[in-house]
Amino acid sequence: MNGTPLSGRRIVVCADDFGMDASVDLAILALAAHGRVSAASCMTLGPSFGAHAGLLAGSGIETGLHVDFTAFPDTPAERLSLSALIARAYAGLLDGGWIDARLARQFDAFERAFGRPPDYVDGHQHVHQLPHIRARLVALLARRYGDAPPWLRATRAASLPGMPHPPRLKAHVIAALGAAGLARLAHGHGMRTNARLLGVYGFQGGEQHYAALVRNWLRHAGDRDVLMCHPAVAPVPDDPPGGQRVAEYRVLAGPAFSRWLDEEGLRVGPLA
Repeated sequence: MNGTPLSGRRIVVCADDFGMDASVDLAILALAAHGRVSAASCMTLGPSFGAHAGLLAGSGIETGLHVDFTAFPDTPAERLSLSALIARAYAGLLDGGWIDARLARQFDAFERAFGRPPDYVDGHQHVHQLPHIRARLVALLARRYGDAPPWLRATRAASLPGMPHPPRLKAHVIAALGAAGLARLAHGHGMRTNARLLGVYGFQGGEQHYAALVRNWLRHAGDRDVLMCHPAVAPVPDDPPGGQRVAEYRVLAGPAFSRWLDEEGLRVGPLA
């Protein structure tokens, strides 16, 4: 538990994909209003972002940029699957100018909507940590924000006794794709990161399964860990998680989640 007293353990409950769909946005806004999430990651190229960014600005939670290189391409010809993006990143085949232009467009859209820089930066499908993308992202942050850059969401996996094997394996695979490299770059530029990332699983199993996972993540959460989530009030069309987003929303909005936080001596808040 990082040696921190129970009363002082603060976790960031971070809801991803704001701007992807109205049902996602409404879930995040509702959870923010009840203190169940403390951060929302924005897909500024998403179809619902412009309509709901003003509501999120007044929610009082941290707002971050959810860097996207796969979901909402600038043109249909630029659409890449996650596996193709990973392969090209590790082979050094991503064009630096294309990375810079796509990052700039997303940061510009965020600043237009909120009138300020993002509080933090992470990535849709964790693409912000991939080789070449992470280097150009950190360079952009240093250039654009100087001595006051946003914090970066690290993907360092936690040791979770009692957690089923598939989500533990997936968490370590995600971390292996770039957690160490991103941490070196961030800390070398004096940029803050969270401690560990919780919330990784296979987006299946329904409400009862997700509740059991959340209970385990909270049991082992440490100070400055991030628990990411992907809630929605209704299924998102053509979205792989399907109804699992609704299951997440119901668990996070329910009375048990608040009780589990109290039992573990945790409080939900911003990283800062």
